[in-house]
Amino acid sequence: MSVLVTGATGHLGCNLVRALLSKGRRVRVLIHTSRLGIEGLNIETITGDVLDLDSLVRAFDGVEVVYHLAGYISLSPRDRPLMEAVNVQGVRNVVEACLRTGVRRLVHFSSIHAIKDVPDRTVDEACELVDSPHAPPYDCSKAAGEREVLKGIEKGLDAVIISPTGVIGPHDYRPSHFGQALLYMAQGRLPALIAGGFNWVDARDVVEGAITAEEKAPSGAKYLLAGHWVSVPQIAATVADITGVAAPGLTCPAWLALCGAPFISTFDRLRGRQPLYTAMSIKSLQYHRHVSYHKAGRELGYQPRPFRKTIEDTLHWFEEAGMLACTAPRKERR
Repeated sequence: MSVLVTGATGHLGCNLVRALLSKGRRVRVLIHTSRLGIEGLNIETITGDVLDLDSLVRAFDGVEVVYHLAGYISLSPRDRPLMEAVNVQGVRNVVEACLRTGVRRLVHFSSIHAIKDVPDRTVDEACELVDSPHAPPYDCSKAAGEREVLKGIEKGLDAVIISPTGVIGPHDYRPSHFGQALLYMAQGRLPALIAGGFNWVDARDVVEGAITAEEKAPSGAKYLLAGHWVSVPQIAATVADITGVAAPGLTCPAWLALCGAPFISTFDRLRGRQPLYTAMSIKSLQYHRHVSYHKAGRELGYQPRPFRKTIEDTLHWFEEAGMLACTAPRKERR
C-alpha cells in the first residue's frame, strides 16, 4: 500500500517514515526544501509545497494514504502570518488534494495545543478546540487547521486526527525546541530552570499510535496520544542522573521568568541561538497537566513507554548523531 508523508524531515516525520518502512510499506515523501534526516532511506521523493495545491495534487496521485505532518511551529508572535499560512491554508490544500485524487485515508497530525486548557479538568477528545483570538498564534493555527479537516470529513473525506502532547525522542535532527533544551541540560549549558512542566510523549509511541489509527480507526475519529506529565526540574534531575552532569541549581518561578523572558530571548538571538525561554514557552509549562490517552488505549492498544527510557534513548541518539559528546560514563541503562 502506497503512503505519502508530508513534513517527513521534521522530528515526528523522521520517526514515522522509518516506522512505515520497517513494516514493509512503500513510502513517498513530499519534499519542500530539506532532506535532512531521510537521506539514504528507501523512499520515493517528490517536490511540492503545502501552499501550492497543484503540486499536492500531482504528489498525491496514485497514493492510498496521506500522513499530513507538515506544519510550522513557533513560540514567537511575529511568526503568526507564516503559521496561519502553513497550518491553516496548508491543511485546507491537503484536504482538497485528497478529495480530488481519491486518497483513501488522511491521517492528520494536530496538537494538544489546539485544545482549550480548562483548569482542574482532564483534557480528552471531547474538549473544545481553541477559539479565542487572544490564544497563542500556534494554538490558534492548529485549531483552525483541525477544523479544515472536519470540513473535509463533512464532504466525504475519510480522515482521522492525531493530537500528540510534547514530543521528544530520537531522530531529532534539527533539533526541536525541547531537544535543544535537553542538549543544553546534558552539556551543562542551561543556567536556570523554570518551575512548571508538560505532558511529554515519545515520538516513536506517537507514530505507532498513528499507524494503528490508520489501520483500525473509524473515519472521523480523533485520538490524544499523550505520555507523562513531568516537571522541568524532574527532567533536569533525570538527565543529571543519566549523564553525571549536574543540573542547574536555580529554579525560577514562572512569574519571575516571564518578567525576564524578553531580555533572555533578545540575548539568545544576539548570540545566534534559538531562544528557549520565551513568554509563550514559559506559559505553556503551566498548561495541560492532566491529559487522558484512555480512548487511544482502549481502541488502539496505545501505551506510552516509561519517561526515563525516552530520555535515555534520546540522549544516546544525540551522541550517535554527533550532537552530544559523552560527557561522563553512563549509568547502566535500565
